[in-house]
Amino acid sequence: MDRLLKAARASGSLNLSNRSLREVPSEVYRSLDSVGDDEKWWEAVELQKLILAHNNIQVLKEDLRNLPQLTVLNVSHNKLTELPAAIGELPALKSLEVSFNSIQQLPDEIGSAISLVKFDCSGNQLKELPSSLGGCVGLSEFKASNNSITSLPEDMANCSKLTKLDVEGNKLTMLSENLIASWTMLTELNASKNLLSGIPEKIGSLSRIIRLDLHQNRISAIPSSITGCCALVEFYMGNNALPTLPAEIGSLSRLGTLDLHSNQLKEYPVEACKLRLSVLDLSNNSLTGLPPELGKMTTLRKLLLTGNPLRTLRSSLVSGPTQALLKYLQSRLPQSEEAESTTTAKEDVITMATRLSITSKELSLEGLGLSAVPSQVWESGEVTKVDLSRNSIQELPVELSSCTSLQTLILSRNKIKEWPGAIFKSLPNLLCLKLESNLLRQIPSDAFQAIPMLQVLDLSGNAASLPEHPAFFSLPHLQELYLRQMQLYEVPSEILSLQNLRILDMSRNSLQSIPAGFKNLTSLTELDLSDNNILALPPELGLLEPSLQVLRLDGNPLRSIRRTILDRGTKAVLKYLKDKIADQ
Repeated sequence: MDRLLKAARASGSLNLSNRSLREVPSEVYRSLDSVGDDEKWWEAVELQKLILAHNNIQVLKEDLRNLPQLTVLNVSHNKLTELPAAIGELPALKSLEVSFNSIQQLPDEIGSAISLVKFDCSGNQLKELPSSLGGCVGLSEFKASNNSITSLPEDMANCSKLTKLDVEGNKLTMLSENLIASWTMLTELNASKNLLSGIPEKIGSLSRIIRLDLHQNRISAIPSSITGCCALVEFYMGNNALPTLPAEIGSLSRLGTLDLHSNQLKEYPVEACKLRLSVLDLSNNSLTGLPPELGKMTTLRKLLLTGNPLRTLRSSLVSGPTQALLKYLQSRLPQSEEAESTTTAKEDVITMATRLSITSKELSLEGLGLSAVPSQVWESGEVTKVDLSRNSIQELPVELSSCTSLQTLILSRNKIKEWPGAIFKSLPNLLCLKLESNLLRQIPSDAFQAIPMLQVLDLSGNAASLPEHPAFFSLPHLQELYLRQMQLYEVPSEILSLQNLRILDMSRNSLQSIPAGFKNLTSLTELDLSDNNILALPPELGLLEPSLQVLRLDGNPLRSIRRTILDRGTKAVLKYLKDKIADQ
């Protein structure tokens, strides 16, 4: 404990999670009082971050007031039954997590924590929230799910900076018009699994809402004012009591996911067929038919209809692929409308992919025949995955440089000729890069230095593009390397430095030998050497047993290993090679 406290006095951060603590050590409340003789007292800093999660702590003492510089306090997953009034005497506190305890009431003093930005009190035994919570005017994220709260205090209208609100799994019977009208900054609202009987008319005030989850309530109508939710991308209304949908829902141009399962819908309005959805769940309703206009929804990837008394559609269509059903519905349209729905399909897919990337952080434009990427798809600068495979792209768009959070970039099967080094320098978090089957001419010898965090690299099908000495040593975290069909005549010695490599695929080349140094790739679990010109294997390869689980050798003119051994698989081959070492 002394060592941890000493480190905390230097960093201002103390993590005591998962230590089976029954109480907070008294030294924590007065960390600066115990500066050791070997410490420079003038360099000691007050505690700013305190993590006490996943312990058995029953009480937080009022001594908490002795930590006035505290900005982060996490006491989630403990056995607290209350919070001390001193919580209001922490003027710098920005993040408070007290989830998964047994707290029955929050102190009124919570409203004095005026710097609070993030507050999570989910998974407790709360029946109400104090009105003083309205004093936390800077509150941005509030989570109070899985309690027994029956109403939200009207004073929370002062929390006008709320962007995320989660009150799932409570006993709320209503969301007040005044509160909803005050929370115009909301981007996410989850009030599912409550007892709500309606949606406030003021819901249209939420022009920035992206995700609205009201499933498993008792809601019988969606107000026409829903049109004001113009940024809405995901709308969950399953397990309610909706008999109809308002025609105005068709104006939600950014909507990508609409969940209406387990309601009482008798029809799907024609106006809602204007939506460019990717997921539509209409299962377990009372639908007897579908409008042919639904066939125009060419962006749909998932349409769920089971559990409806559909009489105008064959069961094989209902339970079959979504595209087959859409095609059937298109055939029921007048011919002019059918042609129109086909020509707009690609544009619709691009629009939908762009819209979904805002919430999913993933952008997929696979197989659209693009020669260039439309500039409008880069609405979200925080995407973590981009898939541009199976197109005809020759150069990467410069906008990709701004995606600094990107972790996965799939560029397989395009027409890229030059290594996009300038763009890769702007992607420091890239973990997976797939460039399979492009037209890469020559990869620069220092190409990999810009992407040192890479874990997966696929360069397959770019014949003769590797330099004589590829700098694989610049990729210390690499776990998977695919070099299929690259006209390689020998194994690059630099591969032998990849200590974390688990999968290596060098199939369909012209390799004639394998270096004994492969024995040092001790993390290797899969090695594909099929379809080469290998005549013999080094006995040292047998030292990779038992970690090496898959060794593919078919398609080689191996003469040093009998066919009967090869036919018995990886274990038999490795044992044979290992035994040869002993014989030498």
